Amino acid sequence: MESLDKDDPFGLNEEIKMLIFKCIDCGEEDEVPEYVVEEFHFDLEENEEVEVVCPFCNGTICRARNIPSE
Repeated sequence: MESLDKDDPFGLNEEIKMLIFKCIDCGEEDEVPEYVVEEFHFDLEENEEVEVVCPFCNGTICRARNIPSE
């Protein structure tokens, strides 16, 4: 077991990148792990965005953007 802790062959010690999602209904923000978002991309069309259920109001949350669209 000691060698598993040092080598981390399964990537268990990797930092999980979080993405900010914002609800379009209530405005609350929530963090979603990037690997979860990547799983949703398989079912989307080319320009379609990932949307998930808001944990605060059951509305729709989508990825918050740093640069507002023009």
